[in-house]
Amino acid sequence: MDATTKEMKKKSKKIYIAGGISAVLVLLLAIVCVWYVNDYYRADKAAMEAFPLASGVSRTVLQDGTVIFEPEQAKAGFIFYPGGKVEHTAYEPLLQTLAAEGVLCALVEVPLRLAILNVDAAEGIAEQYPEIENWYIGGHSLGGSAAAMYLEEHTDEFAGLILLGSYSTVDLSEGELEVLSVYGSEDKVLNKENYLESKENLPQDFMEFIIEGGCHAYFGVYGKQAGDGTPTISNVEQIQMTVEIMLDFME
Repeated sequence: MDATTKEMKKKSKKIYIAGGISAVLVLLLAIVCVWYVNDYYRADKAAMEAFPLASGVSRTVLQDGTVIFEPEQAKAGFIFYPGGKVEHTAYEPLLQTLAAEGVLCALVEVPLRLAILNVDAAEGIAEQYPEIENWYIGGHSLGGSAAAMYLEEHTDEFAGLILLGSYSTVDLSEGELEVLSVYGSEDKVLNKENYLESKENLPQDFMEFIIEGGCHAYFGVYGKQAGDGTPTISNVEQIQMTVEIMLDFME
């Protein structure tokens, strides 16, 4: 075997090994992706039974997955972005309870359950209901931050922003925008340092409410969230209190 043939065999072997390593890496990446996509908080179907759909409120699912709760006579509209890695339907109890009080609610579905991947999820929703004059936008945790990012370029289209266990990373301090921030006293997921720093991004007269005994996860219905505090009120109580606070803010 001459030197040229030996060299070619060595190169072929290296290529074969490199190809094998690449295949393994692709397989590992695929496994990680599948794990990540399926590692999320799911709506607690049993717990959601405590929130029956009120009479006079219809539930419609649009082609893009957005869930609409529409009262017979809506006095306002609200577009909601779900929290990070939380099944969006886990927020149906909150929004259908709000809809029962006369607020049309749109619960958007986002890619991989991360609102940051589709900040523009609210686009075009309000236009479908021209009879509603006052619209609000908001969300829970990462969803609230994403909603604020969308609002940055659409402040003239909304009356206010509602942040639940969340904060704005963009400057919304100028203008006449109304802002409501709500979080639970036992919330251990919300980064309080970032929350305090982000207050400068909000109007000076923004409204802040702390739900005594509330936690991070109880704005939705998806069980306990890793790292969260221990609530001293029930999931039902926190949702009802949140709706009351939101209604007072809207009115």
